[in-house]
Parts: sequence; structure tokens; C-alpha cells
Amino acid sequence: MKKLTILFLFISIFGFSQPAKKQLSEIKKFQTELNREYKDAKESPLRGDNFTDFKEHPFFPVNLKYRITANFIKTENAVPFQIQTSSGKTKPYREYGKATFKLDGKEYTLTLFQSLGLITQKGYEDYLFLPFRDATNGKETYGGGKYMDLRIPKGKEIILDFNKSYQPFCAYNAYDYSCPVVPEENTLPVKIEAGVMYEDVYHH
Repeated sequence: MKKLTILFLFISIFGFSQPAKKQLSEIKKFQTELNREYKDAKESPLRGDNFTDFKEHPFFPVNLKYRITANFIKTENAVPFQIQTSSGKTKPYREYGKATFKLDGKEYTLTLFQSLGLITQKGYEDYLFLPFRDATNGKETYGGGKYMDLRIPKGKEIILDFNKSYQPFCAYNAYDYSCPVVPEENTLPVKIEAGVMYEDVYHH
């Protein structure tokens, strides 16, 4: 019996912790890649002193509570539409599906989109775009909301990892970039304390 107890404890510590370790590793990779992008003069939206002084993004502490398995329903016969952008222009998108999930016991639904321009590019054929707003906007995060990049799921579930959410380029450089405005339907009435935080020092 003692041996079985020790074996169960071993499995609990090392077996069940492996998925969490992988998830944490993926989030760390996301943070590292995002910092690398902003340090690259060819990719970064930062200009002038903001670019020169940039070291790394401020992130909320990683919290796997915000890595959520959502039910996914694909939108059939979606009609392409023009999404408004921060500059007043529009860009072609279509609704791809809806993700419904629970957070702290309450149910929410977010709409996922496809950029009709981006999916024609190699490597982005299965790309999904999730813009959303939450109660941190204008305080801990950019007032215009945040984005998440996803891929088309194979089944009826999709992982929404808000630890991998980021702010649009417009949060750092509103002059050079035109970013999709978050649709009203994707406003969450709660704080999502995950992903990239905001610092006014980048916004001139």
C-alpha cells in the first residue's frame, strides 16, 4: 500500500505537471518572440527613443486560469464585411466562428474572425483573429483593447490563452498603423489580467 501511495504521489507531481510545464514554456516563448519583434527595427512599431529605449514588454504574471478550453462553433455561410480601423479606413474580414467559455463560473462568448487579406499569404491559411476588450482597458492595458492570434481548430474546442494576448501596434504608434477596432460584441465585462500590459511611455 505504501508503494502504491508513493507511486500515485510520483504520478501526481511529475505526470500531471507536465502539461502545465509545456503550457508555461509556450507562454514564455510567446513573450520572448514578442520582445524580439519589438527590438527588430524592421518589425517593430516603435520609433525614435521609444525604440532605442525598449528593453521588454511588461506582462501580467502568467496565470493558467486564463488558458481556457472553449466550445467552438463555426459560422456557416459567413458574409464578408469591412471592419473599421483606428484610422477610419476599413479592412475585409469575415466571421469564422464563436468560442464560448466559462471564467470564474460565468459564461462568455467571443467571435473569431479571418482577415481575407492575410489568409491568402503562405503560412496564414488557417489563421484566426480574436480582438477583444475587457475591464483592464484604459488602465492596465491599452484603451482600444487587445488581440489574440489563433489557428483553426480541428474539432469543436479551441484553446484561448489570454496569456498570449497582445496590444495592437496602434497602442505604440497610432501614426503609422491602422488597426482593426474591436467589435462591440467582443467586450468582456470582467478583468482579463493576462498577456501584455501597457506603458504610456510608448505612446506619443
